[in-house]
Amino acid sequence: MNVTICGRTESKLTDVVARIKASGASGEIRHQVTDVTVESDVAALVAGHVDAFGRLDGFVANAGGGGGMGPYHLLDTEEFIRVLHLNVLGTMLSVKHSVPHLVAAGGGSFVGMSSLAGHKTHVMFGAYCVAKAGIEEMMKNAADEFGEVKVRFNAIRPGFISTEIMEGIPRESAVYDSYIVNTPLDDVGEPEDVANLARFLLSDEARWITGTAINCDGGHHLRRGPDFRSFIEPAIGHDALVAKKPVGA
Repeated sequence: MNVTICGRTESKLTDVVARIKASGASGEIRHQVTDVTVESDVAALVAGHVDAFGRLDGFVANAGGGGGMGPYHLLDTEEFIRVLHLNVLGTMLSVKHSVPHLVAAGGGSFVGMSSLAGHKTHVMFGAYCVAKAGIEEMMKNAADEFGEVKVRFNAIRPGFISTEIMEGIPRESAVYDSYIVNTPLDDVGEPEDVANLARFLLSDEARWITGTAINCDGGHHLRRGPDFRSFIEPAIGHDALVAKKPVGA
């Protein structure tokens, strides 16, 4: 398998490439600095991979992130749009520029990265929920559009995974505790758990799977999503939180 990884930070990409090569993994790996919200970057990413390896068989749209924490009536509009652009627009541009090459290869697989937030409420984290739900609907619609040319589209719904982003949740906080309490397997997932599922969805073993979203969350979807009120309410008060009065009144 020949792989191109992308991201916005050159140093992080070169470090990952070095670690993968040192692991003895088969195939070739290259990197390309890319901002997935910039269409010319995404077009160049796909073209660079095809130029290097001759074909494109699969794409994992992993870039994404949260932000926009707070009740909807207090959300900053530009921050809300930023979250949508990173998650929804970034995924759409990846679909747009990868599909012709996946079709040319005789079919392939596209994996979008949703979240537990794509189908479970995350109180006070509404921009992220909307963005991830959008990715799930995009995967379903694309699966219907491109099924006849053997291109599959699926989404992964990670729960609490031990990543750099999730390190921002203090371990002693009620939010962190809620993640663990609401996860039947009573632990935190690892990046490899998500990667293994993505690898399966890219493979021919998943040839009959398309248009679906698969939970990778230790069972968290069986219970309830996190509540971020404890991060917001102490600063502005309950009445401002529920729009009964302005902040600071």
